[in-house]
Amino acid sequence: MSQSQSDGAPSTSNRTPAARAGLSDPNTIVFSTRGALLLVRHMAQETFGYISLEAEEYVATLFDLSPAHVHEVVTFYTLYFRERPGRHVVAVCHNLSCHLAGAPGIVAHLRQRLGIDPGETTDDGRVTFLTVECLCACEAAPMMQVDDRYEMNLTPAKLDQILRGLA
Repeated sequence: MSQSQSDGAPSTSNRTPAARAGLSDPNTIVFSTRGALLLVRHMAQETFGYISLEAEEYVATLFDLSPAHVHEVVTFYTLYFRERPGRHVVAVCHNLSCHLAGAPGIVAHLRQRLGIDPGETTDDGRVTFLTVECLCACEAAPMMQVDDRYEMNLTPAKLDQILRGLA
C-alpha cells in the first residue's frame, strides 16, 4: 500500500490533473493574455513567415486588443520578424563573453562574406544576418545560432564551412 493511501489521502492516480497540480477549482484559473499572445504571435510568424501589420491586426482581434499593443511587443522582441527573413537566419551573439572571445571579428567576417550588415538579408534571399544578445552558451564563445542550431567556438574557417552548407 502506498504512503498516500495509508495516511488517508487520496491516491494521486485518482485525482484530476488540475488537483495534482494543486488547483482546487480549475474553473477559476485565468491564464495571462500576454502569455497566450506570445504563442499566437509565434503561430502567426510560422504561418505567414513574418508578422506583417495585417497579421498584427488579426492577432489583436483574437484577443480584443488594440493593434498598437500587439505591434509594441512585435517590435520589442528580436525573435519576431517584421519582414520576410531569408531562407536561413544567422544570429551572432555579441554579449560580453562572446565579445571578449572574438565576436567582433566573427561579425566582421560575416559582413565581408555575406556583403550585408546585421539586420539585412542577402539579395538572393538566402541569409538574414543578425546580432543578438546572449544565446546562453558562454562556455563555447564566440557562438551563433543558424536557424534552430547552435554553432559554437567559431573561427573564420568554421564560418566559411557553415556558410557553404547553407543552400
